[in-house]
Amino acid sequence: MLNPQLSDFGATMSRLTGVRAIMKDIVETLQARAGEDLINLSAGNPVILPEVEQLWRDCTQALLASPDYGEVVCRYGASQGYQPLIEAVVADFNQRYGLTLTPRNVLVTPGSQSLYFFAANAFGGVGREIVLPLSPDYTGYGGICLVPESLRAVRPALAVDEQGHEFKYRPDFDQLEFGAETGCVIFSRPCNPTGNVLSEGEVRQIAALAAERDIPVLVDSAYAAPYPGLNFTPMTPVFAPNIVHCISLSKAGLPGERVGIAIGDEGILRAIEGFLTNACIHASRYGQALAAQAIASGALAHLSATVIRPHYQHKLAVLAEGLRAGLPGDLPWFLHRGEGGVFAWLWLRDLPMSDWELYQELKQVGVIVVPGHTFFPGLRQEWSHARQCVRISLTASLTDIERGVERLTQVVRRVYQRIPLNV
Repeated sequence: MLNPQLSDFGATMSRLTGVRAIMKDIVETLQARAGEDLINLSAGNPVILPEVEQLWRDCTQALLASPDYGEVVCRYGASQGYQPLIEAVVADFNQRYGLTLTPRNVLVTPGSQSLYFFAANAFGGVGREIVLPLSPDYTGYGGICLVPESLRAVRPALAVDEQGHEFKYRPDFDQLEFGAETGCVIFSRPCNPTGNVLSEGEVRQIAALAAERDIPVLVDSAYAAPYPGLNFTPMTPVFAPNIVHCISLSKAGLPGERVGIAIGDEGILRAIEGFLTNACIHASRYGQALAAQAIASGALAHLSATVIRPHYQHKLAVLAEGLRAGLPGDLPWFLHRGEGGVFAWLWLRDLPMSDWELYQELKQVGVIVVPGHTFFPGLRQEWSHARQCVRISLTASLTDIERGVERLTQVVRRVYQRIPLNV
């Protein structure tokens, strides 16, 4: 095997970061212990829901029968995206939210991960910061910067309900500041991994601070309304001149097609489009053509509200009930307020070991979660809280969630009692 010499950028992009590094260990564990009773509560792959899969089958059949099929699949297209999809998004958002968007306010990318990569390096880099205003946040932000040290995350304030064993992260506006070196701001709403939904007022305050210096604010809406609509608390997308609303159709049943949609100021989108053109010409038009049908017909928004959201919301309720049943009231455990997404976020205050060590203990009883420290990219200060959390996926079956939480609570009780596991 060749061992080519990598550039500085090459070395940076070749490293596994965040959950991707942990997933290597998870995959190796699953392979080495194949046939054992392992409960995987780590996965981020969305559940294949029959009604949602049927929607995409129907859209595929319609595309195959359409005279546009050859144009979609057999020809190059515009870097901005497939025009029918852009028009469907413009019409839907204008009608739904009372906007006055034009097609120039929409850009389609090969998934939202590429969108943040393009934006981070268009607006951030040497001497220019990418700011995450609320940590923890999506682990993938740790891998989007060609200049890793340009990423800076801000430690949040914690609102803790001691009796209810619940907590919520809040932006700490006393610590949040943007300067001449700030290139762009990124955060997810609802948040992966915590399920946190910043209030409309908090979003507007962040955007207003950034607007003072003409700084773009990218709101990662991979779990937001109207599709996939994985918000368990009422929320409306926030629009402002410097906000780019970023949609992904992955959790709406199309992760394999990599469709990301950015909605915002034309000047911001054109800079990102330039990166996209140079990197890959344009996103897959096949997935865009399917999405155009599903959005224009209203079917995707309907299934998001009636099928996708209830599925995950029910699983979160089952998980929370299992934690309350299995963990004593005097143990300092706190579940982040479940406001959206496909994950639950558990904080074990004063945990007698690190989150990585707890992850290893849980593997011994056949439960796989994700250690929480991987979700604090860009946080430059030491914070013990970052080693006291785990992410639990809601993509497993209800049975596995119930069984997994039962085993998890047994391990947590023993860890706090400092009693060795008998396995």
